[in-house]
Amino acid sequence: MIIRSLPILFGAVSSILIGAAYFPGSVSAQAQSSATLNSSEGNSSGDNQNSPEKEAITSASNLSTAFKRVARIITPSVVNISTFEKQKPTLNGPSQQLPSDPFFEQFKEFFGEDLFERFRRGPQGSPQQGLGTGVIFDTQGHVLTNNHVIGQADGVQVQFNNNPKRYPAKIVGTDPRSDLAVIKVDAPANLFIPAKLGDSDTLDIGEWVVAAGNPFGLDNSITAGIVSAKSRSLMNPSQYEDFIQTDAAINPGNSGGPLVNLHGEVVGINTAIFSRSGGYMGIGFAIPSNMARLVVKSLIENGRVVRGWLGVSIQDLNEDLARSFKYQGTEGALVGQVQKGGPAEAFGIKSGDIILSVNGRAVANINQLKNIVATIAPKSSVPVELVREGKKRTISVTIGELPSQPEESFRSVTGESEDASSAVQSKIGVTFESLTPELSERLRSEKKAGAVITNVNPGSLGAQASLRPRDIIVNINGTNITSAKQVQELLTDEALKQGVRLVVETQGMERFVIIKAD
Repeated sequence: MIIRSLPILFGAVSSILIGAAYFPGSVSAQAQSSATLNSSEGNSSGDNQNSPEKEAITSASNLSTAFKRVARIITPSVVNISTFEKQKPTLNGPSQQLPSDPFFEQFKEFFGEDLFERFRRGPQGSPQQGLGTGVIFDTQGHVLTNNHVIGQADGVQVQFNNNPKRYPAKIVGTDPRSDLAVIKVDAPANLFIPAKLGDSDTLDIGEWVVAAGNPFGLDNSITAGIVSAKSRSLMNPSQYEDFIQTDAAINPGNSGGPLVNLHGEVVGINTAIFSRSGGYMGIGFAIPSNMARLVVKSLIENGRVVRGWLGVSIQDLNEDLARSFKYQGTEGALVGQVQKGGPAEAFGIKSGDIILSVNGRAVANINQLKNIVATIAPKSSVPVELVREGKKRTISVTIGELPSQPEESFRSVTGESEDASSAVQSKIGVTFESLTPELSERLRSEKKAGAVITNVNPGSLGAQASLRPRDIIVNINGTNITSAKQVQELLTDEALKQGVRLVVETQGMERFVIIKAD
């Protein structure tokens, strides 16, 4: 793009210069006119030193000065991170598939076709390489970056500002749940110029911010924008998300770089973009510095991140779901299932409870509840305010420690049982089969009774309620389900007009679903 633009620019300049040389009279007249205009403007500004135009120029100049100051502060603390991963042999020889940029791996559902393969293309059989950004945060050589930049790297190297040499680095710790990682660089101490971590909670929507990094491998680049929104979630249930949304340009290679306020303080770590083309489209996301600060401290001290754990599966509320629990409003987090042996079960939290606050901090949605609990030290006793059957109550709960991330391993279900004739097509556009011991085992469920969804018609009431194949219906309006036929009997026209509440097990976790025929 840049290379193609240069000939056009050169051509335009050449035409202007040739034209000027060929028509000297016009140039003289033009110069005389310009001199007259400048003189006129000079007299005018002299008469009115506080003109709106002059004030606008002064304001723009002051903002430009602020950006220049931020660049001087943050640039020495920003590093270029390069990684390599040895090519893994396959049964058919070296893989023919080009590695994707690590920028896209963690959030690939947000991107269109990868347009940047040429930045990572190498000879067949060569190591896979990646580029990213990091920020120095102490004088010991620790660098903060994204987990997806480091990935499964077999080697990491770091290049400092205005220094062509690359220094080796070792991985101190990674945290896939927040997409953060810490590495330590083996380099002279005089190169470690740490950035200051600011307070991301004080950020305001509309506040100026600067993103620094190495987009497409272009070192020492900064872009400016504003904070577009806060507390964004990309709805990945296994992640801890509280993103700052910004329109500062963020592109592949910016991953792991700092988002900085006008005081030169790091308020976020750039991590993802929303794009249909693969490039910048005005929406970028950064991990708040306050979350990063906690993760960094835990990774350095423990080699892993220690988080609080409540032991519940939770979901957001809508008006119909809230009304079915005699609750007005949609703020809070609905407990879908209480995990066996967890703190919630031990201290009396039940399925159907709506959690309003934890340790005095209000809970607006499930993402907020996850983040609040995660910051509480295990073994701490905290008050949990909730609504049960329309009445508020407070329960004291001792927070546990979040178990290590489980590996997902679910065997698929074909949708065909030994007795296919048992399938029941319901009025909500969903086909059910009675749960059998064989199906329960294949679904890795502990349920002994229920109805398994084998098909969902597009556009049906079931599809609108986010029901999907392999879900198990275990309860309808308080009645435990023992067969597919029972589901059909309970989903009457009258019941659907009033609204039907289902308890659905999805991959071992229960949730509530409201189905209502308008």
